[in-house]
Amino acid sequence: GTFDVVVVNLYPFYDKVTSGTISFEDGIENIDIGGPTLIRAAAKNHKDVLVVVDHHDYPSLLKYLQEKQAGPQFRRMLAWKAFQHVASYDSAVSEWLWKQSSGGDIFPPSFTVPLSMKSTLRYGENPHQKAAFYGDRSLSLVNAGGIATSFQHHGKEMSYNNYLDADAAWNCVSEFENPTCVVVKHTNPCGVASRQDVLEAYRLAVRADPVSAFGGIVAFNTTVDE
Repeated sequence: GTFDVVVVNLYPFYDKVTSGTISFEDGIENIDIGGPTLIRAAAKNHKDVLVVVDHHDYPSLLKYLQEKQAGPQFRRMLAWKAFQHVASYDSAVSEWLWKQSSGGDIFPPSFTVPLSMKSTLRYGENPHQKAAFYGDRSLSLVNAGGIATSFQHHGKEMSYNNYLDADAAWNCVSEFENPTCVVVKHTNPCGVASRQDVLEAYRLAVRADPVSAFGGIVAFNTTVDE
């Protein structure tokens, strides 16, 4: 018979090699071979085969199967996601193998950067421009911290400039060990202060340039509880 639907869950290679110490043998054992082959074959034949690699697509898949109207756009979207999924998977394997064989060399001859969209932005560098924020899922950046792994707890969507300033503020304030406050405007620190009392550090940082502090980004390297 023929295949109408192919659903594949690959070995969790990325999760395994980023969960802590793992032996080379265990890493190799967690590289999926048959899964990517099946996905690629199904994706190439998406005209006749629905290929699913993301569990979030299960409801849409069931709907299309029940209504029997899986149009070309839906099939192509699933095929795109399938190839993207395999490419990201292979990128992680390639990066891991390089680290196991490079002898400490941190600059591979070539590499692929696996990016995933975190959110759309309010606007780009200017209000009339559209923009989106992508996070780097490279193995080397796991648990690296920074703006890409942060959570927005409230407020309206951030713009490109907000993220740019927030990243500059984070990098600047991370240089200090004592409780520190940094105020950034247009990627430039316009106020930096270190004090044991974080509130006093904030007041001094703002006092350095009160005009620029308005509408700027404020960053701390310690917990702010009030």
